[in-house]
Amino acid sequence: MASFGWKRKIGEKVSKATSQQFEAEAADDKDLGDDDDANWVIAAKRRKEVLLEDCVRKSKELKDEGANLAENRRYREALVKWDEALQLTPEDATLYEMKSQVLMSLHEMFPAVHAAEMAVQRNPRSWDAWQTLGRAQLGLGEIALAIRSFQISLHIFPMNPEVWKEDLSWARKLQEQQKATKTESAQALAKELVQESIPDYDFESDEIVAVCAAIAEKEKAVSAAKTMVIVSASGTVETVTEQDNCPATPDETLFIRAR
Repeated sequence: MASFGWKRKIGEKVSKATSQQFEAEAADDKDLGDDDDANWVIAAKRRKEVLLEDCVRKSKELKDEGANLAENRRYREALVKWDEALQLTPEDATLYEMKSQVLMSLHEMFPAVHAAEMAVQRNPRSWDAWQTLGRAQLGLGEIALAIRSFQISLHIFPMNPEVWKEDLSWARKLQEQQKATKTESAQALAKELVQESIPDYDFESDEIVAVCAAIAEKEKAVSAAKTMVIVSASGTVETVTEQDNCPATPDETLFIRAR
């Protein structure tokens, strides 16, 4: 019959020195792995920074090219350059502000207002963007909104003589003219309504005078002579004319008066 005894574990045969060496090598490998992870994160950040720098540099080049084209009145080409720049730096308020100026030169007012609104959204402290927005709003006839935009621009940069003397002054003048035009239109409409409700008759015309004279003569004759119908008791009917000076009144015992 076989006997069973306790068996020594294999790990106990490994010497203590070997175990310590193994643990040290494992710690070194872990440190190397941590260093690799840190280096990878740093490298990724660096690549992102380089990419952003390249985008900003390329966007600036496109912006300058578009500005040169706009100065030479090549507006459509300038817009293409600035749209490419916005793909690289979509938060650049200056690009939207320049687009709005060029769109106004092309008489495209709705896109000009939209571009200026994008500019002030991205940089609410830009007095240039508010000034351009006000000019675009004036192009649409939105005088009250334009005045507000010019006032904000002046609030940001109070010492700007262009906005104060030209833009805001012109907008207020247009507003006064608009109010005056509305007042004149309201007065003209009221006058037309009065004229339509009361016809303008010519009371001094020959026809009207002749009719009035005929009516007066008829009324005079009626008032001068009055008639009445009298029926006697025997059934005889008699018409009697009564004068004002000598009234003819028959004996009431013989006649029955019928009017």
